[in-house]
Amino acid sequence: MLNNLSPVQGARHYKKRLGRGIGSGIGHTSGKGTKGQNARSGGGVRPGFEGGQLPLFQRLPKRGFHNHNKVVYAVVNVEDLNVFDNGAVVDVEALTNAGLVKDVKNGVKVLGNGELTKKLTVKANKFSESAKKAIEAAGGSVEVA
Repeated sequence: MLNNLSPVQGARHYKKRLGRGIGSGIGHTSGKGTKGQNARSGGGVRPGFEGGQLPLFQRLPKRGFHNHNKVVYAVVNVEDLNVFDNGAVVDVEALTNAGLVKDVKNGVKVLGNGELTKKLTVKANKFSESAKKAIEAAGGSVEVA
């Protein structure tokens, strides 16, 4: 019965109550040993600290460059837009709902790979020249959002 259920033996642990008398086994110094940096409140060393020795991340050679100003677009090809109905307005929200774009990143760019058979109004952040031509050749229009 549901009212008789209890956790499996050993599944639940009591919280260790530190500093509650010498008889508890973890009283007095509360399992921290005697004195030293790790025994103090707020004590201990930062992650990666090796006792004053040059840390591993500083000893290893550094390679490469990461451009923090790089603009990355989510890419959609013209042939993927055929899933929409004729005359539809295709914007970023419509693309995410259709599952064509999962992570928008810095915007959406439409590329001209494939063939478009439907007349659509496409709103995106960027278009390639071939994508513009393909959309306008199918009777649609392009809007830079």
